[in-house]
Parts: sequence; C-alpha cells; structure tokens
Amino acid sequence: MANAGRFITFEGGEGVGKSTQIKLLSQHLERKGVTHLVTREPGGSPGAEDIRALLVTGDPGRWDVVSETLLLFAARQDLLSTVIRPALARGEWVLCDRFVDSTYVYQGAARGMARSDLDRLTALVVGDTMPDLTFVLDMDPQAALTRTHTRTGNEDRFEKFPLAWHQNLATAFRDLADQHRSRCVLIDADQAPEPVGDQIWRCVRDRLLQK
Repeated sequence: MANAGRFITFEGGEGVGKSTQIKLLSQHLERKGVTHLVTREPGGSPGAEDIRALLVTGDPGRWDVVSETLLLFAARQDLLSTVIRPALARGEWVLCDRFVDSTYVYQGAARGMARSDLDRLTALVVGDTMPDLTFVLDMDPQAALTRTHTRTGNEDRFEKFPLAWHQNLATAFRDLADQHRSRCVLIDADQAPEPVGDQIWRCVRDRLLQK
C-alpha cells in the first residue's frame, strides 16, 4: 500500500502510556501494509541516544533549563537529519514518542524557558518538519507516576521532580492540545490500553489514511 510520508507524535507526562500506544498503532499500520518506523525523543539515532543518557539520568537539578534545552535541540537536530526527514522523503510514516511539543511544555511551561527562545530554536532546527497529527495522552499525574515504578533502569530524572511540577505539566499539555486543535487530539489515557488504542487508530484512519 503506497502512502505519502506522515509524521505522528505522542505527547504527555511521565507514565501516561505513550510507548504502549505507539506499539498498538504500529501493529494497526502493519496490518494495513503501511511502511513506517518508530522512534523517540530524546534519542532515536546514535548521536541523540548519547545525549539522551545525559538528559534522563541523574538528579533533577543536574542541568539548568538553558543547558537542558540546548541538549534537547542538539539531539533533535541529529534525529531529524539522520532518521525522520530521510524516512518521510522515502514516503514512510514516522511514529515518534515525544517531539518539540514536549520541549515547550517541560522546558517552557514547567521550567521557565522563554517562549521566544524556544521559537527561535524550533525555527532553526525543526523548520517546517512538524507533525501531521499529535496525540496528547492525559491522565492524573499521581496515577501516571505510579505506573513508572514498574520500570527498570535509571532513566528517571524527570520522574523525580515534585508532584506539583508534574501537575503543571499535565495542565500545560491540555492547554497545548486546546491551542492546536487542528493538529492535536487530547486522549483520556486513564483507561485500559486497548480502548485508548482503538480511539487513536480511528483518528489516524479517518484523518490520514485514504478511504
């Protein structure tokens, strides 16, 4: 099945189930014969994965917001140039766990990076490579953080921020979805994965797949 390249991103706070929903959507696309790849931010390319290790491990105060933001955009530049843009140019679909929206929420709304600075960096690095469709997964932050306790490894730097900080994140993600309704779809993720996945698939099918 031939398709134009499409770019779909998944956003939301810690523990909302983005990885699970990307896997479910990938399975739907496989059944439809849609060539696609799955990636993530920060990371997704060798260089960006090296930067990821700096960002998601250690104490919350490891980086000030400017250093953190610059590291994120450096990782994003590498992912875009080596993975995302080449795939889209080949006509493949790209499913990405987080993208620039997360930076506006985490580093902007939650950590105070100026919107004007984020806009300039986005124009430089992202340009017009914005998602065709973004799913914002929403659930109670405390319940979502409980899910993260089952994870293994040490990629828990952002999870260590206070609960009030995560509550601010959730509010900022809802605001983002409201401000970009033509691109963003707010999804109630506080339910079993399968009905959430079915809702996401129906939206992708109706908006992006030829009928």
